Amino acid sequence: MKFFLLLAVILFAAWLWRSGRRRVDDSATRAAAPPPQPPPTPASQEMVSCGWCAVHIPRSEAVTGAHGAYCCAEHMQNAEA
Repeated sequence: MKFFLLLAVILFAAWLWRSGRRRVDDSATRAAAPPPQPPPTPASQEMVSCGWCAVHIPRSEAVTGAHGAYCCAEHMQNAEA
């Protein structure tokens, strides 16, 4: 019985020693790692107003018609009909 108690104490001490050692290793690894980079900000785009409903959309997404920019092909057809 004393043998099992001694074995349990030794195993517990080894577990404590290893868990404390891992925390030190993890903190050293975290300190050496460079900080994360912020995500790149998207480039600003020119906004245009739809000639039919006045919704503002980026020029790259606008449908261009004879009388200006529109948010969709349906609005372009309604305004230019």
